[in-house]
Amino acid sequence: MTPIYQLSAIQQRYNGRDVLNVREMTVERGEILALVGPSGAGKSTLLRLLNFLEPPAGGQITFENHPVRDALPLEIRRRVTTVFQRPVLLQRSVVANLRYGLELRREKFSPERQAYWLEKLGLTHLANQLAVKLSAGEAQRVALARALLVRPDVLLLDEPTANLDPYNVSLIEEIVREENAQRGVTVVLVTHNVFQARRLAHRTGLLLNGELIELGETTRFFTQPKRAETGAFVRGELVY
Repeated sequence: MTPIYQLSAIQQRYNGRDVLNVREMTVERGEILALVGPSGAGKSTLLRLLNFLEPPAGGQITFENHPVRDALPLEIRRRVTTVFQRPVLLQRSVVANLRYGLELRREKFSPERQAYWLEKLGLTHLANQLAVKLSAGEAQRVALARALLVRPDVLLLDEPTANLDPYNVSLIEEIVREENAQRGVTVVLVTHNVFQARRLAHRTGLLLNGELIELGETTRFFTQPKRAETGAFVRGELVY
């Protein structure tokens, strides 16, 4: 694998407080990378940097050797999409929300692809429902369908199954695997569920207090961690 992202000496601050300090990190093209750690560890902040939503306070991020700056070309930005833990949906129908991502990118609408993702995610019967009236789990599936409809090269997922029942958790995990295996989509997954990380990820990283403690191949990460903090996290000894 070759890196699609390279991060070096990354720092982020909010209101004068350091929230992220990543010395070095890569995201390999075509991998599923899981980021685990307690709440407030910096996982979602790192995801925002990877989606070009904000610049780091220090350090450098490159995307396919392009330094990430405010003027990053739209054709690069549009290759990356995010599904947030609390999805933002328009006060329109489900299908209008699905088409919104395509409209932003000025991409051609495909009724076949829309129908495919509605059916795949169990949303066909809700197609004309107002999105604001959906349950949290339904809204999460709509946000994922909207992201997948634009066929991104990089899919960033922030706790994508937090509001879902076991059946839909399995469904979402199956879709992530398929998109990765069949289309080569690079996936960065933020999750509190270490079992999900073990099921899905090629590599797993642990963030604690804004620092990337360890990043490595998933099986080794969980069975032969290099850092004491990782071992404690895996054994459930860290309270979070």
